[in-house]
Amino acid sequence: MREEQPCKVACRMILDAESAKKFKEKIDDEYRVNMILDNLPVAVPRRRRDADGSPLTIYEHGFRVGFKGNYAGVKEEKYFINNHLSFRVMYHTNLDTDSVRIVGFEVTPNSREYKDWNLNSQLETCNQDTKNVIEGGTGPQEVDTYKEVVFTYDVTFKESDIKWASRWDAYILMNDDQIHWFSIINSLMVVLFLSGMVAKIMMKTLYRDKAKYNQLATQDEAQGEPRWKLVHGDVFRAPKYSGLLSVYVGTGVQLFGTTLVTMIFASLGFLSPSNRGKFITAMVYLWVFMGLFGGYSSARLYKMFKGTEWKKNTLKTSIMFPGILFAVFFVVNVLIWGEKSSAAVPFGTMIVLVCLWFGISVPLVFLGGYLGFKKPVIQDPVKTNKIPRQVPEQAWYMKPVFSILIGGILPFKVVFIELFFSLTSIWLNQFYNIFGFLFIVFVILTITCAEITILLCYFQLCSEDYNWWWRAYLTAGSSAVYLLLYSVYYYLTKLEITKGVSGVLYFGYMLVASYAFFVLTGTIGFYASLWFVRKIYSYER
Repeated sequence: MREEQPCKVACRMILDAESAKKFKEKIDDEYRVNMILDNLPVAVPRRRRDADGSPLTIYEHGFRVGFKGNYAGVKEEKYFINNHLSFRVMYHTNLDTDSVRIVGFEVTPNSREYKDWNLNSQLETCNQDTKNVIEGGTGPQEVDTYKEVVFTYDVTFKESDIKWASRWDAYILMNDDQIHWFSIINSLMVVLFLSGMVAKIMMKTLYRDKAKYNQLATQDEAQGEPRWKLVHGDVFRAPKYSGLLSVYVGTGVQLFGTTLVTMIFASLGFLSPSNRGKFITAMVYLWVFMGLFGGYSSARLYKMFKGTEWKKNTLKTSIMFPGILFAVFFVVNVLIWGEKSSAAVPFGTMIVLVCLWFGISVPLVFLGGYLGFKKPVIQDPVKTNKIPRQVPEQAWYMKPVFSILIGGILPFKVVFIELFFSLTSIWLNQFYNIFGFLFIVFVILTITCAEITILLCYFQLCSEDYNWWWRAYLTAGSSAVYLLLYSVYYYLTKLEITKGVSGVLYFGYMLVASYAFFVLTGTIGFYASLWFVRKIYSYER
């Protein structure tokens, strides 16, 4: 600690054909080397300028194994390995105890060829301040068969004013706050606009209609009433595949509770990059224990639909969504196992996940289902006619596909900026810990999904189409379609993935994320519409 190492030799090796081939493959695939010092991951500082020209420093996870490029006027691209690492360790001094603590860990990788290697020549070339190309007679270290590669490093220490409790702040991409605030303000404008429209419907149109309706004496006078009242005898008719809908809604409640609690803990600082792996672990445990609420919600809705096989319904709730996720996850993990990658989840961990699923989650879902089904059935505000009313021909803009896809645009727009930063942190080796912004966006997303679904549900009822149950779920859930399409665009424009397994890994995980987003937003939209419809038709009693 605080003893600088000007130039040290780590090792030397002669590349055989197999080693040279593997290094070239790793360089093509942009592999990175990751190291940890005092629980801090090594980071490569990158300097750039923001929109107003101010200098910025961002950090990337790890350093690249090497790079491809031209050297000494040769047109042919060659492979070069980063065989020299310049470490900089930043520390903070406690003036009371005169002790120091590490608050930063940076590395600058270089490629340096050591010709006729010996101790003296190594000392002369190792410390040159260069970027990937050595001046003064030596060049970058080429990756070739039977080439000798000498791996060297140097370590410097720098005192910093950053306190140990705040040492992660320098790693996290906090320099784009303006973008996040602009996104949030823009989203709030959307929410205010939607809130105004919902308020107009609820406070003006519906209450005025209620007053008029209560004063009407004859049916002839009622003919001029709003058309949504004409379907009051069918609006609470159970939809097709009502059991499946209750399964998805129960799963959505479980997912919503998991996401909400995770966001709260992350915003309060309990979950951060400094606690590696705890974020995912917390989500897994929360998902397991939220099964109680998922089973309860599913059973309550299923009973409202006059369902009787609550055990079968509860079993579907506990298995369908996690089963699909686990299947995709397992297939992707098998492919990663085949590549012998360290990113593969060990088989023992997979067994633990299965045990948590069937040993804790499934019983809790059944407990919640039992409690929910034992509760009195939810009574509809109005009676349902025995004979279904015929739905009139709908205008083109009220067709299910069009209105559903239109409804998903605004929720996706709300999360677009945070989605970009989240994908960047996952796939482009950058840090993300702006959970405060993420929580705000999640709240705005919830409000937006609720309001846009209420509006479109109202327009649907005004067109005398009472089949709103699935439409409400799919309207908000369609935002997942745009998320999946954006992930394809992100893959084509931001990433340089050439290997088949890496592509399967990316799309497998993004498909899982889109599916979860569909279930989450769909459930929010469904419950908002359910509250709205019960509210307006309660006047019909």
